[in-house]
Amino acid sequence: MSPGRDLAGAPFGARLQQAVAEQGRIVVGVDPHASLLEAWGLPDSPAGLAEFSRTVLDAVDGQVAAIKPQSAFFERHGSRGVAVLEDLLAAARAQGVLSILDVKRGDIGSTMSAYAQAHLRPGAPLEADAITVSPFLGTGSLDPAAELALTHGKGLFLLALTSNPDGPQIQHALTGANTPVAQEIARHAEEIGAGRPGEWGSVGLVVGATVGDAYRRLGLDRAAPSVPLLSPGFGAQGAGPAQISDVFGESAGHVLVSLSRGVLSAGPDPQALRAHVQSLRAQYS
Repeated sequence: MSPGRDLAGAPFGARLQQAVAEQGRIVVGVDPHASLLEAWGLPDSPAGLAEFSRTVLDAVDGQVAAIKPQSAFFERHGSRGVAVLEDLLAAARAQGVLSILDVKRGDIGSTMSAYAQAHLRPGAPLEADAITVSPFLGTGSLDPAAELALTHGKGLFLLALTSNPDGPQIQHALTGANTPVAQEIARHAEEIGAGRPGEWGSVGLVVGATVGDAYRRLGLDRAAPSVPLLSPGFGAQGAGPAQISDVFGESAGHVLVSLSRGVLSAGPDPQALRAHVQSLRAQYS
């Protein structure tokens, strides 16, 4: 039975925690790059996106904590590509597979509210279980999204320590209170999303697996002990199973291993894809 069905109506953090306990910590990125579609023998078109998306979802169902579609790769095909994304999110919801939509929204006021309604309102065409958001207009700018998410059992993942080379310019910088910006973001996530004792919060952080000692050195582990950690950088970007403990220390149990090319390169055969996911689950257990 799918974890999404077991805890229907529960906070996102609780549903995600159960999914990890039952299906492992891997989150599969659904990233239909043009080169990947070509490698799969599919056209770089909405029809190719649709076949790709269906294959990935069916292959990983019951094997992963969640899927993470990257909205940009669907949006580049216009309205027909967005329609494929709508279908993917609806199919995941019907199958009880959690979805984290990677959209990195970040704005203020009514605009942030509109972004939230597009993705976090039950019944919205692009409804997901959680979305990624950018707090770099100030953590308070995300309040409309946080309010809607927590009201409807949805989740947010705030960018905190990304793995791009220029990230430290802002993320490591000190605030007027002499604390790192990334730590302030972590503290905000903990405060607004904390669940019941022993339960994951519904507002998590995006922390790259290639940030070295920054997660602990900047105090994110102390500032946000209950949050889930969505961590890209594994596989093709260089991080491996050892980085779960090396980078995250005592927070290792909260790490979601985000893999895209490291999984999808095993396609297009669904059985090969499924077998590869099962192998990765064991490696990253």
